[in-house]
Amino acid sequence: MKIQLRRFVKEDIPNKVRWINDENNNQYLHYDLPLNIPQTEIWYENNKYRADRYDAVIECDDVPVGLIGLLSISGGRAEYYITLGEQEFKGKGIAKEATYLLLHYAFSEIGLQEVYLYTEIDNTSAQRLFERCGFIKMGLERDSVVNRGKSVDRYYYVVSSDDKSKG
Repeated sequence: MKIQLRRFVKEDIPNKVRWINDENNNQYLHYDLPLNIPQTEIWYENNKYRADRYDAVIECDDVPVGLIGLLSISGGRAEYYITLGEQEFKGKGIAKEATYLLLHYAFSEIGLQEVYLYTEIDNTSAQRLFERCGFIKMGLERDSVVNRGKSVDRYYYVVSSDDKSKG
């Protein structure tokens, strides 16, 4: 399998809407659901030239299978996100390889020193991925966000540019 990342483009909007609206994908995502194409087109136009974020599509053998990126790029840091949208591609190491590619981009190409993320405490499959990719669990934030009307606890993870365990 050839895994690669490419910048998100307008033509990716239908896939993003489908992936985010899929109940198999969105349990731990913090979106106003359901997404629709017109609102996502507005999001795209408002964000496509921003220097403080990097939105990419994960491709497996040239097939778009998910979303990955960096938010709040500032001061040598950025927040990581990922959603593998296509069910048949889950559990094959694609998210891990995509994460390594994104961390390489973050540290080697744009010179970040740290990438961080938050994940709900119940999202154990994501936590396994993050830990395999070198992220270190730094703490627990209680009632730190509201998801579907319910206050939830989240773990805070960090990986730094000098961490030798990343890809």
